[in-house]
Amino acid sequence: MDWFSTLSLALGSAWTSGINLYATVTVLGLLQKFGLTKLPGGLDVLDNWWIIGIAGGFYLIEFFADKIPYVDSVWDVIHTFIRVPAGAAVAYAATNHLDPSVYVIATLVGGGLALSSHGTKAALRAGANLSPEPVSNWLLSLGEDVVAFAGVLLAVFAPFVFAIVLVLFVLFFLWFFRKVVRAIRRIFAAVAAFFRGETFKEVARKAG
Repeated sequence: MDWFSTLSLALGSAWTSGINLYATVTVLGLLQKFGLTKLPGGLDVLDNWWIIGIAGGFYLIEFFADKIPYVDSVWDVIHTFIRVPAGAAVAYAATNHLDPSVYVIATLVGGGLALSSHGTKAALRAGANLSPEPVSNWLLSLGEDVVAFAGVLLAVFAPFVFAIVLVLFVLFFLWFFRKVVRAIRRIFAAVAAFFRGETFKEVARKAG
C-alpha cells in the first residue's frame, strides 16, 4: 500500500473500531486470510484463525446485546475502555513501519476518531432508549453494523472515497459534540443508577 492508502486504512479502521471493534477485526482478518488485501504494518497478524474466531464470537454477542434497550448502553459504557484504546492500537499497528512522526500522529488521531465514533454511537443510543418502542434500537444497531462493515471495506478498497466520508463525519461530530458529551454523562449516570435500583429512563431524564 502507498502512504495514503495506509493512512486511510489506519484511520478508517480506528474509526470503525469505535462503532464496532469486533466487526472491524473480523473483516480485516478475513480479507487478509483469503488474500483479498495485504494489510500494512503489524495488522497482518489479524489473519490468525484464533483472532478471527474470537473477534467473530464477540461480534455475535454484541450483535444481540446491542439490540436490547438499556443493555446496549451498559455495553457502550464498558466498551468505552475497550474500543477507544483498540482504535488507537489499530492505527498504530497499521503505521508502525512508517516514520515515527507518522505513526505517533496516526495513533493519536486514531484514538480520537475511535472516541468520536464511539461517543456518537452512544449518544444516539441514549436518545433511542428514551423511546417506548424497541424498533429504533434495532434499526440503529443494524445501521451501525452496516456502517462498520462498509467503512472497513471502503478504507481498504476505496481509500479516497473513505477519506471524504471521514471528513464529513468529523464535521458532523463537531456540530454534534455538545449532545455527545451530554449523552455520555447520562449513560454513565444511568449505569451507576442501575446498581441503585433506578431505571435508565428516570436517570436520563434527570440528567437532561
